[in-house]
Amino acid sequence: MGRIDVEVFLGLIHYPIRNKQGEIITTTVTNLDLHDIARVGRTYNINKYFVIHPIKSQQALVRRMKKYWTSEYGAKYIPNRSEAFSVLEIVSSLEESLGIIREICGKEPYLVATDAKQFSNSVSYREMREVMFNTDRPIYLIFGTGWGLTEEMVESCDYILEPVWGRGDFNHLSVRSAASIILDRLLAEEWWNEK
Repeated sequence: MGRIDVEVFLGLIHYPIRNKQGEIITTTVTNLDLHDIARVGRTYNINKYFVIHPIKSQQALVRRMKKYWTSEYGAKYIPNRSEAFSVLEIVSSLEESLGIIREICGKEPYLVATDAKQFSNSVSYREMREVMFNTDRPIYLIFGTGWGLTEEMVESCDYILEPVWGRGDFNHLSVRSAASIILDRLLAEEWWNEK
């Protein structure tokens, strides 16, 4: 199939999110989500990693962390961390991030939900790679925190990726792990076709 050159964006949503009881909540920013998803995002050459949070104090926390790691001291102390944080941007809502993508690309992105649940219209990673290989529209992968994206949000997406299944029936990955696996499945070179 070749190399996928489509523009790819990630969004980590903190509201609206489900909790264990299925209620709509706002989750807090997790330090490891910022670092680890930025690192995998930069490794797979995504355009931007949006941290989506409506609360100003949480936005300020993310900005402070980004400023530290991209400042003179942070950049000298761990240069790779500084480069990883270059893809991170904090926004208030999914709609705000969609507006930024439209402005950057001049096109409407395909919105792709990730979820630990199987939906009747979930697509495989092979199918999604095929879409990505054959489109000139940006791809925007959204991830949920807490107990995941709301069903309304998932169903409003253009595509829903199938869950990440391992070798057994356990399916409770951290969002950091899921993002790493999903980016690899969608954007890795086709090592399985090498002779």
